[in-house]
Amino acid sequence: MNSTGRMLIMVAGPYRSGAASAAECQANLDRLNKIALGIFEKGHTPVIGVNLALPVIRVAGVPRYEEIMMPLSLRLADRCDGVIRAPGISAGADLEVERIRAAGGRVFRDIDEIPSVAAS
Repeated sequence: MNSTGRMLIMVAGPYRSGAASAAECQANLDRLNKIALGIFEKGHTPVIGVNLALPVIRVAGVPRYEEIMMPLSLRLADRCDGVIRAPGISAGADLEVERIRAAGGRVFRDIDEIPSVAAS
């Protein structure tokens, strides 16, 4: 957390887990982005590993998905002050939460647990 009280907060949740189609993956990502909007509206900076990794995977090629997705997401998690765990089964999201928790970051289960920061 910086001197303004603003945090870099990861949104961790299912993307491909439980999704049988590209449309379901997109619906999962839309849910994560909706949570990110709520974090932004509270004055913090939201990040989602999938949003960082997908453009890189698009350039590298889909066969490199596994090689890129979680390693890049976990590197991002290493920089975060906190994480909010979205509902749903996701081993990757659980790894992100554990990485942030182990580094002393805050873990939130609901957007209402995240304090608002005054606008500057």
